[in-house]
Amino acid sequence: MAKMHSRARGKSGSKKPFTKSKISWLRYSEEEIEQLIVKIAKSGKTGSQVGLVLRDTYGIPNVSRVLNKKMNDILEKNNLLSELPEDLQFLIKKQINIMKHMEENKNDNFAKRGLMLTESKINSLIKYYKRTDKLPKNWKYDREKAKLIVS
Repeated sequence: MAKMHSRARGKSGSKKPFTKSKISWLRYSEEEIEQLIVKIAKSGKTGSQVGLVLRDTYGIPNVSRVLNKKMNDILEKNNLLSELPEDLQFLIKKQINIMKHMEENKNDNFAKRGLMLTESKINSLIKYYKRTDKLPKNWKYDREKAKLIVS
């Protein structure tokens, strides 16, 4: 698949296994895994960070293969999901960092283009999340108030 704002193809890398069978060598039960997810998320980690901790520390490679549920469904059930989706939050943080850089370096044209591309990604994600009802229809994104949204 091509990248969003360039003609380049994506890097090839490792792929997830094609078969969706249960993992037989796992030593944790489904209830224990759900409890681990809730415990790690309560410590302030996002969904992707929870997945990394489960993979690296507990040896759980893929939550959805083990539990037949997505991690966000588990977090939502326990009211641990943030108001903003995680990918949108990180894009807003990236835009804030680029804007800080632009204040110091006004003639950096590469940063200007990066800011435009990042805002384009933010706007397309907002449109998608409004369409899928993950954001309210009247939710507005303001570049000036972005620092308040993320913090």
